[in-house]
Amino acid sequence: MTTSFVGRESELAAVKTALTRYRTVTLTGGGGVGKSRLALRAAEEVRERYADGVWWVDLSNLYDDRLFTATVCDAVDLLDHNPRAPVEALCEWLTGRDILLVFDCCERVLSSCHLLISELLAAAPKLTVLTTSRQPLEVKSEHRIEVSPLSTDDGDTGNGTADAVRLFRERCATAAPGVSLDAPGSAEVISDICHRLEGIPLAVELACARLRDTSLTEIAERLASRLDTLVDETVWPRRHRALRTAIGWSHELCSPLERLLWARLSVFRGPLEAADAEAVCAGGPLEADDIPPLLDRLVDRSVLQQTGTRYRMLDTLCEYGAMWLAELGEEDVLVRRHAAHFATVLSESEAGWLSDRQVSWYARISASHSDVRAALDHLIEVDPDAAVEMAGRTGLFWPCCGHLHESRDYLERALALDTPKGPSHTRALWALGITLTLQGDHRSALRIGEECAAAAHADGTPQSELFAAHTLGLTHLMAGRPQDAYDVCDHALIAHGTSPPSGAPQLCCMVIRVFAHSALGRLSEAYEAAIALRRLSVRYGEHWARSYAFHQLAFIDLLQGRANDAERHARAMLACKHNLNDNLGIALALDLLTGANAVQGNGIAAARTSGTGNTFWRMLGHPNHGTPELSEVRDEWELQARKAVGDDAYEKAFRNALNHDAEYSLALVMHGPLPS
Repeated sequence: MTTSFVGRESELAAVKTALTRYRTVTLTGGGGVGKSRLALRAAEEVRERYADGVWWVDLSNLYDDRLFTATVCDAVDLLDHNPRAPVEALCEWLTGRDILLVFDCCERVLSSCHLLISELLAAAPKLTVLTTSRQPLEVKSEHRIEVSPLSTDDGDTGNGTADAVRLFRERCATAAPGVSLDAPGSAEVISDICHRLEGIPLAVELACARLRDTSLTEIAERLASRLDTLVDETVWPRRHRALRTAIGWSHELCSPLERLLWARLSVFRGPLEAADAEAVCAGGPLEADDIPPLLDRLVDRSVLQQTGTRYRMLDTLCEYGAMWLAELGEEDVLVRRHAAHFATVLSESEAGWLSDRQVSWYARISASHSDVRAALDHLIEVDPDAAVEMAGRTGLFWPCCGHLHESRDYLERALALDTPKGPSHTRALWALGITLTLQGDHRSALRIGEECAAAAHADGTPQSELFAAHTLGLTHLMAGRPQDAYDVCDHALIAHGTSPPSGAPQLCCMVIRVFAHSALGRLSEAYEAAIALRRLSVRYGEHWARSYAFHQLAFIDLLQGRANDAERHARAMLACKHNLNDNLGIALALDLLTGANAVQGNGIAAARTSGTGNTFWRMLGHPNHGTPELSEVRDEWELQARKAVGDDAYEKAFRNALNHDAEYSLALVMHGPLPS
């Protein structure tokens, strides 16, 4: 989101004051009027008031109330690993915290916002909520601030220049730096344009984007001629006529292929890559090779925003594109293409998991999260076989990145469909089994694991047998049955393992076997197996299994008094897990690094890593850490660290790390103190 800010001084002051008096403040107003930008600026300026931070919840990509609570959890970095309801986890996470939550675009899921925000406010007395919405939320004691268009008359501001005119000039300097706005008569024309656009910021920005190929006078004349020839007012209410005019005119002045791409892009739910647009939007007169330059032209016209290699469309412009997509009669075909494309993306990511592209595939799936969900929702409705196959493929990615509630929901919905048994069904059972285990629901996980094993036996494929062994092995290991974990995975690896390895499930079973060795006290075997696993992982360039090899090396190093080696291996694990965005793995690595620092007498470093680790465990819903078998030795590490530097110094470093933003504290741990 752009943070450029023109005008709004009085509104900004009103929002900041309201946040000191009310627990819920809602910014209302029409599309394109600048609610989100005002909320963002207000949140930035009051950040220091809130000891536990300001969190931004973007609801603009939501299309289903089912995903609402999960979206809020993701936004506040709450990746709860418990089977409890997400609302319960959110309430617990917020209780006692001094936080500002900003909900943007609440009109997408208005009733859900009302219910959740009401519940959160009751559970968390220190919580303050700022929302943007085209309609009030009707939350108890809600204070509403209407966000009006920018001033268009010079006399309405204290600086002698209307805010809409200031915005116009600023945007023109960016969109068309070669165009002079100082010619005789230009000021009057600019003022006239801003009047016709009623001071609506988005409308002004769209008009500015035309200055590269249209003169000021032509813009003013075209706007005047269009005000009486607008699109259907049942779709675009009369009070939005200026915005309709600006969007409609921008649409009209786009080339036919630009208009077609604009309409087709409306099917996406989140930021997209050029390759996504090529796969989904090409067809008919629109060739795939045409799409990259067309994307750039839509950026120039302010229809799209670009960040790095990804593109996104503002909600209001996306609505307009969707309207034209319906007019073209292409909705159904584009939704099918979209679902098929992201099913293919998941298939390719699974195939590329055991490779040097593994990290990039994790980033790809994470960045496409909203679209993967939308694709799955569509397939569950219309293509059960494809839904089961796609849902199973999320098992390598969603549980690792903390999306356990969504993983369970989609997998249970997919497995409830009437589909034939086979490898795809077995893989979906595996994905559900590991999700349940990571949530701590070991009884259900064991039941699903046994069902997966029976299905794998019926499939008769090595991959299915390895998937089944992994989910059963993980459940046994996490439930404190290391011998059972070892036996099931060792048997599967002997019977079905290959050299080179056949894919992800084989490495997953190898990880379980290493951990089981260690849990059984067979440290020499565990160390040797971990070294072999690390060597294998390095050969293929993958990071997931390698990170767990480093975990075991660090753990055994600590048990056997090699603190320097333990620190090196714990840092290597931390780097791998950070690359994968695996917060559970990050928390585990921080525990080991804390121990290595404490044993070496680095008390301040141990305090920092412990405080940072606590932050990540809280995000995961495990305030007492997720590895209870280390509780005794963890207490011993803390005593060593406190003895090395003194209680006061330890406590200060611990609290500083605990109270900082998680990523900031993690950066300090990984790279040392940041320059001041």
